[in-house]
Amino acid sequence: MHDTAPPEQGPLAGFTVGVTAARRAEEFIALLQRRGALVLHAPALRIVPLADDSELRSATDELIGVAPDIVIATTAVGFRGWVEAADGWGLGEALAGRLRGAEILARGPKVKGAIRAAGLREDWSPASESMAEVLDRLLAQGVAGRRIAVQLHGDPLTGFVEALRGAGAEVVGVPVYRWMPPEDIAPLDRLLDATLAGTVDALTFTSAPAATSLLARAEARGLRADLLAALGHDVPAVCVGPVTALPLQAQGIDTLQPERFRLGPLVQVLCEELPARAAKLSVAGHRIEVRGQAVLVDGALHPVPPEGMALLRALASDPGSVVSRADLLAALPGAGRDEHAVEAAMGPLRTALGPADPIRTVAERGYRLAVDPAADMTYGDGDGG
Repeated sequence: MHDTAPPEQGPLAGFTVGVTAARRAEEFIALLQRRGALVLHAPALRIVPLADDSELRSATDELIGVAPDIVIATTAVGFRGWVEAADGWGLGEALAGRLRGAEILARGPKVKGAIRAAGLREDWSPASESMAEVLDRLLAQGVAGRRIAVQLHGDPLTGFVEALRGAGAEVVGVPVYRWMPPEDIAPLDRLLDATLAGTVDALTFTSAPAATSLLARAEARGLRADLLAALGHDVPAVCVGPVTALPLQAQGIDTLQPERFRLGPLVQVLCEELPARAAKLSVAGHRIEVRGQAVLVDGALHPVPPEGMALLRALASDPGSVVSRADLLAALPGAGRDEHAVEAAMGPLRTALGPADPIRTVAERGYRLAVDPAADMTYGDGDGG
């Protein structure tokens, strides 16, 4: 896992986003950075190289030996990889011949592009890019006695395959690439720890196996309940599409998804969601926005240490009201502190806020935010940071 330094401004300035992607991670991180985010990257998976996968070779030989009636292509990178691997084994022409004789179903537009690049043509593609729509079509037209090749995408698609077999089809799974746990698990552990410590503002997922892998790692460390609690309240889980969201939704976690299942729209969801969660305060002519790991003061980004952010969020949860030292102490990360920790964290926070500092000490009671009661103030939903 590495921290990537963001530019100072942008809709995601002051927010930290966890990225679990292995494939296309650099592209995704660059999109987030350009919008100001700090990124914690911890690949939840690794991909088995195609040409080294004996299971793919076995499935390819099987389909060349007995031609399929229907071929279902699920991902562009997977379909391209299958064709390239077959070429490398000297089986490219034989595989292409079998595919030309089959009805080809493409899950989405990117897959259609990969099919056509291989000199083939798809027969149908679902408008929703959903495997559920593919399954509905196949079951409606009847699949009894038909041989169906399903290009897998790191997930065995157990329910999909079982439904086809239950309807009488012969199904050959084509494992074009397989997801495996990362070789170095330490970055994933650091991302888990940061999420539970409240220093990650959103977790992103671009594949269902990545979500499954993160949940499994949390389970192995005895942190599954804590992770689910964080994702259910403080840390939004943002998924590239409904298939990716399934492992999280199965655990009762509400997820955010873009209307178009692409990285750009996924980043846009974050750009809209995270600033909307921030508390916005008007203080003596200054505009203060309490973001995940920093504060915007009149539009300028002011980094604040985690302890200071914890205090500021506690104060901003009820602007103008006195918050006791005991309650502020309870809001600080870590345990075993005394009330002097509140004063120690308050100093750097006030320094970061500068002349706009709205924090007032209330003798023998605690602290409060001296907000302008006549100002128009909006607040996030309390789930930020």
